[in-house]
Amino acid sequence: MAPDLVLFDIDGTLVRKTGLWHRHSLHEAVHRVFGIEGTTEGIPVHGMLDPDILTLMLRAKGVADPDITAAMPELIRAAEEFYLEHTPELPNVHCPGVPELLSALIAQGTALALVTGNFTRIGWRKLERAGLGGKFPYGAFGEMAATRGGLAKLAIERARAENRIAPNARISLIGDAPQDVRAAKENGIQAIAVRTGITPAGHLEAEGPDHLLDDLTHLDLEIIRGPGRV
Repeated sequence: MAPDLVLFDIDGTLVRKTGLWHRHSLHEAVHRVFGIEGTTEGIPVHGMLDPDILTLMLRAKGVADPDITAAMPELIRAAEEFYLEHTPELPNVHCPGVPELLSALIAQGTALALVTGNFTRIGWRKLERAGLGGKFPYGAFGEMAATRGGLAKLAIERARAENRIAPNARISLIGDAPQDVRAAKENGIQAIAVRTGITPAGHLEAEGPDHLLDDLTHLDLEIIRGPGRV
């Protein structure tokens, strides 16, 4: 069992410059399922869960909430299928320091997991196409809980249920959005914020993370190491 667990957001934390194809997949899902042209224009998508983005897109077109809820499984499938079919390889889109940090964490036996608003197959493919495939054994994805805090809770519960981490393990969540900091605080774990996303200056500071970094090249492994590390 690992003495520490680190939960990672994807967009703006592990990778960047992938939003165009992601947005296209959500637009296409709305078109395929409802036959209308939806848009993310005017929706503050950064830090949001994919189901919430789709809901706002459809509400803006006058679709009722019960119809959106009923269609969500089909919307998810359509978005994932489009993303997997049409997104190109995305070399060199990982954020600064990410490959080196993940290698260091894996080498020291830290447990890793994803906590992301991406739909499951979109999140996994995004990492694969950025050259980060195979680094994470599991994740909590956008369709699995109603909030980012709920996703973090799921990831922690799974780590404990599968005996991946020690009972007194130190748990950290690394993300670039205010929602990531709030999710960490909701679960009583360490919040590490990075300025590699598109969060406006000052917004991360206002959330009061335990640590605020310019990028992951500045992460000192000591702050994530749990009890028993030498």
